[in-house]
Amino acid sequence: MYLPPHDPHVDDPMRFKPLFRIHLMERKCATVECMYGHKGPHNGHIQIVKKDEFSTKCNQTDHHRMSGGRQEEFRTWLREEWGRTLEDIFHEHMQELILMKFIYTSQYDNCLTYRRIYLPPSSPDDLIQPGLFKGTYGSHGLEIVMLSFHGKKAKGTKITGDPNIPAGQQTVEIDLAHPLQLPDIENLRDFSELSRIVLEVQEQVRREEQEREQRQEEEEHSQQAASQPASPLGGEGAEGEETAAGAEGTTQDKAPASQPFVLPMGVISRNEDYPRTCRICFYGTGLIAGHGFTSPERTPGVFVLFDDDRFGFIWLELKSFSLYSRIKVSFQNAQAPSREAFDEMLKNIQSLAT
Repeated sequence: MYLPPHDPHVDDPMRFKPLFRIHLMERKCATVECMYGHKGPHNGHIQIVKKDEFSTKCNQTDHHRMSGGRQEEFRTWLREEWGRTLEDIFHEHMQELILMKFIYTSQYDNCLTYRRIYLPPSSPDDLIQPGLFKGTYGSHGLEIVMLSFHGKKAKGTKITGDPNIPAGQQTVEIDLAHPLQLPDIENLRDFSELSRIVLEVQEQVRREEQEREQRQEEEEHSQQAASQPASPLGGEGAEGEETAAGAEGTTQDKAPASQPFVLPMGVISRNEDYPRTCRICFYGTGLIAGHGFTSPERTPGVFVLFDDDRFGFIWLELKSFSLYSRIKVSFQNAQAPSREAFDEMLKNIQSLAT
């Protein structure tokens, strides 16, 4: 199991923790040991469910228990997962979220189902190399997000989740066709000025979507009236996309190599050690919800590209900032066999979350 570094140190390396050990014997026999807990290896079981999926089961879960009961288990987990004690955490809401996470994760006792995750395919036109990133999520701590590119959109998909937004959900979506021109550094400190710029772009995006839907309805209506079969995708729509992509490329080409950046007053960041220059910003949306993924909604925000390995997202409604740093672990055999296989995997992990 790969664990993120302790919050909020996103640039620190990932931590590795073995969960199971397999001893291969003669004639395709094997013994399986569970490595979970603090009493050493003990009897476990691994079963291949189907292609790209297997399950694990601990046969001696009493080895996971501690003499001090659940309280000792929680304190040990807190030191390992968060690098701190309960006395270090003064915020009552954060204590509640951490306790919820402990209850969620400990109830499975290392009896889990695993499914293969492909790394996103890359293209020369991508803004940066896609991949896995560690990100700050306020009181939830650090979480793992997969950044992938899909034409004029970029998506950040949660690989690990929390009590509000589960793994598999699309935490952020970046509209690469709508770059944002940030105000000068003094005006950038004014949250209301940044908010005005973002909401204007949000309204522009809404109008463009309405116009696109209206054109599609008109085209369908005219095709039905003429009793002709629907034409393949192309024509005006394709030209519009090509023009938008061209405009996007022009905008990025003209963007300065770097520009000063500072968070507006009132925006909360777990990590104050974020870069003070950025390459380019885009309009985007972030997914927020109540506990248990209740009342989810996409809210406006700002995607900030710092360099090839770091980006940020300003959550306008929450007045908070997430900083993301690339995971530089080399995963073997993790490339998707095709773009279609990767897209199918994204659909599958999102359906599991819902």
